[in-house]
Amino acid sequence: MLFNTFDFLFLFFPLVTLVYYLLPHSYRWIWLLGASVYFYSYFIPYYLFILIIAIIIDYSAGILIENSNNQKHKKYYLITSIFSTVLLLFIFKYYNFAVENINHLGSFVQEGWKLDFISIALPVGLSFHTFQSLSYVIEVYRGKQKAERHFGIYSLYVMFYPQLVAGPIERPQNIIHQFYEKHNFDHFQFTMGLRLMVWGLFKKVVIADNINHVTNNIFANYAHLN
Repeated sequence: MLFNTFDFLFLFFPLVTLVYYLLPHSYRWIWLLGASVYFYSYFIPYYLFILIIAIIIDYSAGILIENSNNQKHKKYYLITSIFSTVLLLFIFKYYNFAVENINHLGSFVQEGWKLDFISIALPVGLSFHTFQSLSYVIEVYRGKQKAERHFGIYSLYVMFYPQLVAGPIERPQNIIHQFYEKHNFDHFQFTMGLRLMVWGLFKKVVIADNINHVTNNIFANYAHLN
């Protein structure tokens, strides 16, 4: 689901927002997490399992880092978390790129050298999820963020749907506490938020998407242009 589609603008977003303010505060995080899971699953549902793996790794690493009194152990947990999370990103986003270059170099050493490519699509927002998770683990390691013990809240931090497609990547200390706070409906903030959304959609749909037709032709034929 994209932000500039009918399903999001006239179905998903109004429903999620309305129910959020109607629900008791203690249930709102569950509703937002459920909405975020649905939003992500809208693309390719089974990619959700990849995201859950990354969430479990970094959630566990944060607690292990905070509970450890040994600096070497803390660093070990940090490195393990970074390696595991980045490995997921590498497999889906950079594996074929690496294989292409390895095959090219290997052809100079041995004729017929070839590693196989994998046919797999990049999960939507995986880069964002990777760095969002890493920002949390690194901040816990630095002592700037307490390890989040509530697995649901941490999952919401990683999957929060307004950031899901394109970010921005946010530090945990700026957003996790907001999931615990009670937010009453504020007409002024709601109106200002809608104005920002409309202005952003205008720039995306009216300006950027139309310029895209021109720039695509330029980038596709740059070698023949002055």
